[in-house]
Amino acid sequence: MEKSNLLYNKYTPTDWLPTTVKEAKIRGWDEIDVVLLSGDAYVDHPSFGPAVISRVIESLGLRVAIVPQPNWQDDLRDFKKFGQPRLFFGVTSGCMDSMVNHYTANKRLRSNDAYTPGGKAGFRPDYATTVYTNILKKLYPDTPVIIGGIEASLRRVAHYDYWSDKLMPSILATANADLLIYGLSEKPIKEVVDLLERGVPIEKIQTIAQTAFKISTDNEPAIKKNWNTQTLASFEDCLKDKHKHAYNFKIVEEESNKYESDRIIQEAKGFKVVLNPSNAPLTEKEMDAVYNLPYTRLPHPKYHNKPAIPAYEMIRHSVNSHRGCFGGCSFCTISAHQGKFVSSRSKKSILKEIDQVTKMPDFKGYISDIGGPSANMWKMKGKIENVCRSCKRASCLFPKVCPNIDTDHSQMTELYKEIRKNPNIKKAFVGSGIRYDYLDHQEKERSNFKEYITEIITHHVSGRLKVAPEHTSPKVLRLMRKPEFGLFKELKTVFDEVNEKTGMKQQLIPYFISSHPECYEEDMADVAIQTKNLDFKLEQVQDFTPTPMTLATVIYYTGIDPYSGKEMFTAKSQKEKQDQKQFFFWYKPNENKRIKQRLTEINRPDLIQELFSDEKNTNSKSNKRQKRR
Repeated sequence: MEKSNLLYNKYTPTDWLPTTVKEAKIRGWDEIDVVLLSGDAYVDHPSFGPAVISRVIESLGLRVAIVPQPNWQDDLRDFKKFGQPRLFFGVTSGCMDSMVNHYTANKRLRSNDAYTPGGKAGFRPDYATTVYTNILKKLYPDTPVIIGGIEASLRRVAHYDYWSDKLMPSILATANADLLIYGLSEKPIKEVVDLLERGVPIEKIQTIAQTAFKISTDNEPAIKKNWNTQTLASFEDCLKDKHKHAYNFKIVEEESNKYESDRIIQEAKGFKVVLNPSNAPLTEKEMDAVYNLPYTRLPHPKYHNKPAIPAYEMIRHSVNSHRGCFGGCSFCTISAHQGKFVSSRSKKSILKEIDQVTKMPDFKGYISDIGGPSANMWKMKGKIENVCRSCKRASCLFPKVCPNIDTDHSQMTELYKEIRKNPNIKKAFVGSGIRYDYLDHQEKERSNFKEYITEIITHHVSGRLKVAPEHTSPKVLRLMRKPEFGLFKELKTVFDEVNEKTGMKQQLIPYFISSHPECYEEDMADVAIQTKNLDFKLEQVQDFTPTPMTLATVIYYTGIDPYSGKEMFTAKSQKEKQDQKQFFFWYKPNENKRIKQRLTEINRPDLIQELFSDEKNTNSKSNKRQKRR
């Protein structure tokens, strides 16, 4: 309690955005301009999307209130407490899709929620964005509702929903919202506010980039003269023919990965869903401005005497250096939401925030993370911008590192060295995972990547360095858009050399996925054999979970690779998935027995021999010893 008081002592209640009418009145407000409803607890930290967008709206001179985790099951007082805002309601499910938040890969209900005090579950509904929006529209039918965040962004067109095992239309066909802002919303929200302030009706706002809306099938949307339009097969046609949904995805992914994309239109449920082109990535100046907003970096005082919020505890002393990811992994949603092109902060901005963190009363000298989706993409962009403008590759790293991408790690190495000079910092960790694809590059780039890795291992690892080879099978890795496993072995060699040279005992922690499309049990046996040969007993593993807007999910649902048209296998039943996952734990007695039985059933005694050969030798030596006795 004493530590908590110290944290809050330097602030007054008005340093947070109001969550109650009483807090609004303390500020002297008699009217709210924007009310934002979020599925998360309110944490005023730049790692939390709802806090960022609220602060951006506030910076426009507007009065913003937040309703965190509204109760949707009572008399709806949380939805009514601020009344009708002057401009609009904003709705987000929070930092996660509510279904991913609620359910495991086995579709079991999770018992915790990291974005709620005490990690308690049950404080948001399934499909939270839709539920919140439709309640607001019933209560305030004439007030605009704008949706955004992860859930809205990844469900902006027709998508497969794993938890209902159905193809679903755009969220705009089920959530009665007036406008959707997809991806990172700082730019479009400013334009929306400007038009609303000028009296433009929400239904007339149709030409702002990175927004989506629905109109009747009889109408045509307004358009800018330099925009091209692509029309997808309708939701109803996709229900009849999975090939059409697969082909739709190819168009959507390619447009999402273009510097200058086309507008996309898809009919669904009697509407046209119109998806405007995306914006250019934020400039360094724009990124700095976002992170320079007056965050307290603390949960709202309403949680002062409540249990800790787990997600906040993980990132309270962390610093984001950039957004976006050009890795393009088939199973990952980051580029679909944050974009393929990386937006980086300036070194000055990062160092300034780090200095702010060191002044927090609970700071003990340790920065928990300096990074982004992949830690080592800060400042990386195309050498020739026009080359990037004409490119629609999903990944700048696969199948080979793009020769136009500037993969110079020396700037990051220098940044880390400068952070180490701060006298208030004992250690600054890089907790985000890193990409090691750069080893598959020319000698100069390989050299500065190895220098970067040496800096990381020596000074920025808390005993463990996280990397994600994800698999060992060449065909599975190709579909994942990940490098060959040989590069991971090369990384391990570098890692071991640095450990030996420095006398350190750091660990390399690899992540792996089972049941990914095109993965069979034989491929999982290969994972077990290869990782065993490298002396790993795997801990960080997961079963593939289909999530909207990923290539792997489209293959899972349709059985078709949208790019090649080939049919592909994916393990779907609980038995199939368990048969694959058990290979991660070959070293446990129960799994050992089941794996042998399963490999015998599929007639692969060779894999039993390869995986457990040392066990046979051990037993043989043991028998000889017993005979001598």
